[in-house]
Amino acid sequence: MADAASRLATLAEELLGGPLPVRLRAWDGSEAGPVGGPVLIVRDRRALRRMIWKPGELGLARAWVAGELDVEGDLYALLDGLSGILWERAEDTRGLLDSVRDPRLRAAARSLLRLAGPLPLPPRPPAEEIRGRSGGRHSKRRDKQAISHHYDVGNDFYEIVLGPSMVYSCAYWTPDGSLEDAQRDKLDLIARKLNLQEGDRLLDVGCGWGSMALHAAREYGARVVGITLSREQAAYARKRIADEGLTDRIEIRVQDYRDVADGPYDAISSIGMAEHVGEVRYREYADILYGLLKPGGRLLNHQISRRPEPDEEAYEVDPFIDAYVFPDGELAPMGRTLSTLEAAGFEVRDVEAIREHYALTLRRWVANLEREWDRAVRLTSPGRARIWRLYMAASAVSFERNRIGVNQFLAVKTPVSGRSGTALRPRVWNEKA
Repeated sequence: MADAASRLATLAEELLGGPLPVRLRAWDGSEAGPVGGPVLIVRDRRALRRMIWKPGELGLARAWVAGELDVEGDLYALLDGLSGILWERAEDTRGLLDSVRDPRLRAAARSLLRLAGPLPLPPRPPAEEIRGRSGGRHSKRRDKQAISHHYDVGNDFYEIVLGPSMVYSCAYWTPDGSLEDAQRDKLDLIARKLNLQEGDRLLDVGCGWGSMALHAAREYGARVVGITLSREQAAYARKRIADEGLTDRIEIRVQDYRDVADGPYDAISSIGMAEHVGEVRYREYADILYGLLKPGGRLLNHQISRRPEPDEEAYEVDPFIDAYVFPDGELAPMGRTLSTLEAAGFEVRDVEAIREHYALTLRRWVANLEREWDRAVRLTSPGRARIWRLYMAASAVSFERNRIGVNQFLAVKTPVSGRSGTALRPRVWNEKA
């Protein structure tokens, strides 16, 4: 009988309808597939059982989180090689044997079942998978649960990943800058786009660990209210603010954006927050922010986007991200975000696409995690550290391949006079990209 890796490779090529793009190593030590690149390791045949019970990305994700799948070599190269399978083929989430009608594929599926071993019950999902969500999608209660799942992993863990800046969003790079320099430049870019002045009231929606609030107060003299649903973030931000002696200028609240009622504000920053809002809430979100601004006030909305679907009704949240990273998170195409801001009454004055910057940022975060891997595992769990390594590396590849992007929208609550307060030539373009 052929070794496990050869059988797996043959089955994969039958099911995929083409050559296997990566090398495989099976639990019996056998290998098959192209040489010279990264190796996908199937450590336990339980990984096959997961993929039979949950075909597609979720089954693969569960096997990865459980440690039944691993990678030897360049993780980015492996993800890039698998991208056509994971992203560019339509996924069918029905049972494997029910979903194939071709006799050749049925035979391959039966062979996979035999190779997987006993299959009485589906393997239990890893403990890191979110479960027991309560309340309607994007209700206040459920949003709080989702935010807690992602952000209350532990501030020490985030210090490892994010570094001293403690900024969890796309940095703004120069060719030779450090991550800390790039994050500082991003915060300053936002402050300048908002035209912050001494004494301005700034609302920072989804304030994270307080980095934008600190920058705005320290460098521009703004008076800042930062809101978050994460108690761990709030506690960390308040300590940083106290350590810098800025408690008279910054207030951090554990508060839902829907409960903010102390406008008007001169400016609002929303950095990596709108992805949590959800399509059903986008317009409400824009309306609330518009209502909280004074006439002439500015909004800087920094938001990840996705490519439009040929059939937008068919859009589904990524199952791995939904189960393990950002529960209930949703991405919208850039055009939809712009239209929603306009429908709420904003005049959108500038959109800056910085997709490549996020790929660079994510690669630095992965390097930070890998450098302190053992400590990250001790602070969380092996499964949690594996989740973050995969999600950040896969996201970097997605940004590099233009599957997702990130954009900064500068929008003004332009008064009836029509005076937006925007400079005639607000940007200085480089001669070469």
